[in-house]
Amino acid sequence: MKQPLSNPFILALKAYNLSVEIHHHAAYQIVMSGDHPFTSAIDGTLYEHLHGFLIKPQVTHFCQAEKGTLSVLNIEPYSQVGRELARRFAPDQDHVVFAEQAELCAFFQGEDPARFDPYALMERLVAPLPDTPYDERVATIVAYIKAHYAQAHLTPQTFAELVFLSPSRLAALFKQQTGSSLSRYLLWTRLRQAIYLTLSDKDQSLTEIAYDTGFYDLPQLNKYMYELFGMPPKALKHNSDLIQVF
Repeated sequence: MKQPLSNPFILALKAYNLSVEIHHHAAYQIVMSGDHPFTSAIDGTLYEHLHGFLIKPQVTHFCQAEKGTLSVLNIEPYSQVGRELARRFAPDQDHVVFAEQAELCAFFQGEDPARFDPYALMERLVAPLPDTPYDERVATIVAYIKAHYAQAHLTPQTFAELVFLSPSRLAALFKQQTGSSLSRYLLWTRLRQAIYLTLSDKDQSLTEIAYDTGFYDLPQLNKYMYELFGMPPKALKHNSDLIQVF
């Protein structure tokens, strides 16, 4: 049977009284406020008194929340969850804004706006996904990545030899079952851990965090962090008292 696994393609952060400069990134993003409305500019349009928004990858935006708490969910666009989000947009639409929490709740098919917290939203995102058991070989690779993501020299051949498949056959099987490539799965696993360490360990340097999570060096970590989430780890480190990982 399929074992319950956390979804590696959803990175959820909580931010307090935080303003973020204009940026863009490769992940889908859902931003929601549980208390005070906030201001955002999305693709050149200013929105005030928002309770949330959903944007496609590479859409420029900023958020200004001078008080209150924002929940920020980043989703890999090529994952099963990302493809599910893509179907929620109308043609030629690149963002959806929610003036009230009830609108956000209704959009994601929630029942009680008062109870629609980030955990409930993540459950809603995962619920439509196929509930079929992973192939034993895919489950083996997932478990191996979880235990060994910090090794810098993991290659397609490394994974293929574990399950006695050719790299091309394993790549096709892994993508069929998880919705993403092996390299993307590994990257998100490393980035999630690097972000967690950046926000939780004030004594560890960013260079040490890069090495400890499987990146060759800090510039490589910077590159992928900026590409996927629109900010380098230095920005997270600077705001580590204002941001935490769910």
